[in-house]
Amino acid sequence: MIYTVTLNPAIDYVVQVGNFKAGKVNRSKADYKEAGGKGINVSRVLDRFGVSSTALGFVGGFTGKFITDYLTSKNIHHQFVELKEDTRINVKMKSEAEETEMNGVSPTIEDNHYQELLDQLKGLSSDDIVVLAGSLPQSLSNSAYREMVAMLNEKGVPTILDTSGAPLTEAIQASPAFIKPNHHELADLFDEEIINDEDIISLAKRLHTEQQIEHVLVSMAKDGAIYVGSAGVFKLSAPEGHAVHSVGAGDSAVAGFIYKWQETNNAREAAQFAVAAGSATAFSKTLCTKAEVEALLPQVVVQKVE
Repeated sequence: MIYTVTLNPAIDYVVQVGNFKAGKVNRSKADYKEAGGKGINVSRVLDRFGVSSTALGFVGGFTGKFITDYLTSKNIHHQFVELKEDTRINVKMKSEAEETEMNGVSPTIEDNHYQELLDQLKGLSSDDIVVLAGSLPQSLSNSAYREMVAMLNEKGVPTILDTSGAPLTEAIQASPAFIKPNHHELADLFDEEIINDEDIISLAKRLHTEQQIEHVLVSMAKDGAIYVGSAGVFKLSAPEGHAVHSVGAGDSAVAGFIYKWQETNNAREAAQFAVAAGSATAFSKTLCTKAEVEALLPQVVVQKVE
């Protein structure tokens, strides 16, 4: 079973306005609400690929109930730890000129809540996969992901990690099986400047060899991605298209890699599908479908570098 862990979920409230004017009354042209958070997005995309998963993490209050009801309506399994405080709401405002986000305050995660989640993970086996994705609530230590990866590694459970900043810096010390930094996050990890592909490959190789991370997929937006792992080094081009929906593109790439890796056990094909999935979501108004990914797949040219 695939388990996705979202420690900091949210209701994503997406509002479309015309010509936004600060300090004035703006009326929305359309809006919608959906369950958000990187791990939850991975579960949603996997479901669209026909793959079952169970969503774990923390939810609370009426906003938390919206998230669980939303996932139930999509037939996505979930087993969240219940909090007393409300789950946050993130507002994403799309105007004609730009997209603006305002993320809500995270609820407090008490020690007993965190321990309950760890107890859930302790019951998993090497037949499972765990996706750890998204930011951390302020009440959790930056070492939370590192602790989870280390614990799961001891049980032989492969971990897929998608986060950034201090939590990423901490977690790579425990050697997750897969990480997906963008090239800016990769530069920050080593506090080095990236000028070209050779720099990206050099730093990604250090993650692969020194930190023993089996799969490193570095995303570069319109410039595609670079994969470094046991299968070698590959440069992948990005499909051409108009980006209309940035939210969930990275999560779709993670889901795409998992889906194809489980199907073929081929890292090259998994990376190719991941790039196509991320682009398919970016080109759509919502998360990608399998048909949309497969339509873009031929455009993702894979060049073996090493």
